[in-house]
Amino acid sequence: MSTLSIRDLHVSVETDAGAKEILRGVNLDINSTETHAIMGPNGSGKSTLAYALAGHPGYTVTSGTAAIDGEDILEMSVDERAKAGLFLAMQYPVEVPGVTVTNFLRTAKTAIDGEAPKLRTWTKDLSEAMKNLRVDPAFASRNVNEGFSGGEKKRHEILQMELLKPRFAILDETDSGLDVDALRIVSEGVNRVKEKTDVGVLLITHYTRILRYIQPDYVHVMVNGRIAEEGGAELAERLENEGYDRFLGVGA
Repeated sequence: MSTLSIRDLHVSVETDAGAKEILRGVNLDINSTETHAIMGPNGSGKSTLAYALAGHPGYTVTSGTAAIDGEDILEMSVDERAKAGLFLAMQYPVEVPGVTVTNFLRTAKTAIDGEAPKLRTWTKDLSEAMKNLRVDPAFASRNVNEGFSGGEKKRHEILQMELLKPRFAILDETDSGLDVDALRIVSEGVNRVKEKTDVGVLLITHYTRILRYIQPDYVHVMVNGRIAEEGGAELAERLENEGYDRFLGVGA
């Protein structure tokens, strides 16, 4: 079992008025068999946490640590973090014109594993994963996210997760823009990966609807750049019923 350990993490972004601190001391431990949900109002720092861990250059870690099994990932380049087992499913996946889905996925798999997967095995695995996600076979020959619907983009993110087999997957609002059917299929994909591998999931969401399909072991409420409350799945239901009013002013 692996552990992603975050300690007193502070992160800033540049604005027209100068550097602005977004995360103000986040502490979190995620084991590779657990699912953690992070909820909170807009602007609380949820996506900042995701992108800072992944190594986005627009986010500056000013203090604190983040480590996988004691190895500091904040000192790693973005590709080194991926090789260490970190995966980010982006809220707004970008288009990559001229690069087909199948080439993108096989290149990514080769980069992470250090060797190209055997073609016969790879073709079988890709075909099976696409079938499970209800993806048309023609999807593999399309350019990455170019002309994709919102549901197709999110299915492609989970397709990557299933084939790359990370140790820790950060899912940044994977449920946004999905209808009921697509939400169920994407959630089934996440659960399927969890059944096959020991992957820790950090699920960032505003709503409890995806948590009805992906059962969290822990729920964390982020407000003003800090974890304001922690609990089990019942905390998400309480937030659904009561909202975030009782957290207003916390850590401000």
